[in-house]
Amino acid sequence: MEPNNIVVRGARQHNLKGVDVVIPRNKLVVLTGVSGSGKSSLAFDTIYAEGQRRYVESLSAYARQFLGQMEKPKVDAITGLSPAIAIEQKAVSKNPRSTVGTVTEVMDYLRVLFARVGVPHCPDCGRVVRPQSAQMIADQLASQPVGTRFQLLAPIARNRKGTHADAFAQARQDGFVRVRVNGTVYDLGQQPALNKKKKHNVEIVVDRLQVPETVDEPFMARLVDSVETTLKVGSGLLVADLGEEELLLSEHNACAHCGTSFPELSPQLFSFNSPLGMCPACNGIGTQLQVDPELLIADPELSILDGATRWYGNLRKKNTSWTEHSLRSVAQHYGVDLELPWKDLPETFRHVLLHGSGKEKIRFTFQNDWGEGSWSGESLRPARGMVNDVLRLFHQTSSEAQRRKYASYMNQQPCPTCHGSRLRPEARATLVAGQSLETVSGMSIADAHAWILGLSRQTNGLGQPGVNGSGASKKNVPSLNEEQFEIAEEVLKEIRDRLQFMLNVGLHYLTLDRPAPTLSGGESQRIRLASQIGCGLVGVLYILDEPSIGLHARDNRALLETLLRLRDMGNTVLVVEHDEETMQESDWLVDLGKGRGCWVAG
Repeated sequence: MEPNNIVVRGARQHNLKGVDVVIPRNKLVVLTGVSGSGKSSLAFDTIYAEGQRRYVESLSAYARQFLGQMEKPKVDAITGLSPAIAIEQKAVSKNPRSTVGTVTEVMDYLRVLFARVGVPHCPDCGRVVRPQSAQMIADQLASQPVGTRFQLLAPIARNRKGTHADAFAQARQDGFVRVRVNGTVYDLGQQPALNKKKKHNVEIVVDRLQVPETVDEPFMARLVDSVETTLKVGSGLLVADLGEEELLLSEHNACAHCGTSFPELSPQLFSFNSPLGMCPACNGIGTQLQVDPELLIADPELSILDGATRWYGNLRKKNTSWTEHSLRSVAQHYGVDLELPWKDLPETFRHVLLHGSGKEKIRFTFQNDWGEGSWSGESLRPARGMVNDVLRLFHQTSSEAQRRKYASYMNQQPCPTCHGSRLRPEARATLVAGQSLETVSGMSIADAHAWILGLSRQTNGLGQPGVNGSGASKKNVPSLNEEQFEIAEEVLKEIRDRLQFMLNVGLHYLTLDRPAPTLSGGESQRIRLASQIGCGLVGVLYILDEPSIGLHARDNRALLETLLRLRDMGNTVLVVEHDEETMQESDWLVDLGKGRGCWVAG
């Protein structure tokens, strides 16, 4: 029979002086007392440490060699001990890859959601990327209005240089009679000679059709056969010329307009900790060591010639400086006076000095005792800019001293490729109900919970929007169709529950992409508490260290409800706490202090 109490006899760990205490199981028990009375020594260094030691001793000798030997706490005896989990005030993780979403496992379920019901879009043009079979393409064309005339074209060259003589010869050999070159249809053999140095679009005309009043089986058979032939000749691409518009269709999981190929959607594609999903520029970290323009400016009240920038220094002290000549060339090109203070220079000119002139070329000249001239071979070239100069020299130098000098102008900034989302472009361009994983990760927990609720409703038999749990209409909220909802129903439930757990412990303001190392001790403790509720364990001894620290008074009630829920699931909850409301809600109160060591009130 399971004992009803955890009994501690003769605890002498740290400042405990032979403490005896009885703690009822499956209750909310609060340890309180003045600072230094031994609350943490009893809860963590005695009860939890003994529970961990006994667990390690139950493992095989092979496993114990990797865990190390744990010292037995100074206590005569502890009986009725359950498997123990300590939730202390310490950072969840120091790993820069860990976020609120990964620690709480919400991101794991979001990755599954986007992999199963996400709709990929081209990251370049924004068009939907969806592979289509020949039958699907034929059905789409057959659904055009009655009488619509269209022709099926197989692209064999798209914006490519060359005469394409071999392609024309192969098309004649395959039995085709027409070809469209740069938008004009010709009979094969009579097409114009193409300039090999220019880019051309060449498409084979496979068939011409008209949508009949009744789409019968013979028409569909011919249409499907022609579509299959067009896709084969066009290497998976098909152009349907409808007269007023053209449809570019593909049987591949790729953008037919840009040629961007998509890998198969999988949870790993949406993980910044996986090589399949991480941003190739920052390797999934989200930040890069970049030049900070503010660190380049020394005094905006000075002119650039008088030392406004740390990078150029005081140019007036440098006689006939090449740098000064270059800057004067740039200033002359843009019609700017270099004598103006940095803060008064035009914004566009400051941008050129910092980041360069891009593709705009500038004539660089110099003047010395022998006259005026220009740099040989590159008198007309773009301005590089201070930021690009620092980056170039930082990567080129082999001197550690110089590298440290250039690094003084740099700090960690959001990755310019993924903008801090950590994901590759294909993952960022996949949408669920109009939202990308990047957008959802940037939401607060409260907003993400509201978004998931908007996806969690079922549709009735008429396909009309239902009503959410609060009774508010969701008519204008984008959601999943019935097929997508059936696929994602269980995943949505897991995400919704985990977000609700975090709301219950007062973490509504955190964003899912918040780095775990930046969390306070109280935030990290409540995140672990919410994660433990999601695990659904029973028969466990949970030990918490002042979970109410840093929590707003309005959220304290929600935290207490969470602790009570842990208890009601069949666990023993032992809390080191000074909060009066928590003590009043407890089932058992242990007060440690001067005198006999402790007294117990139930």
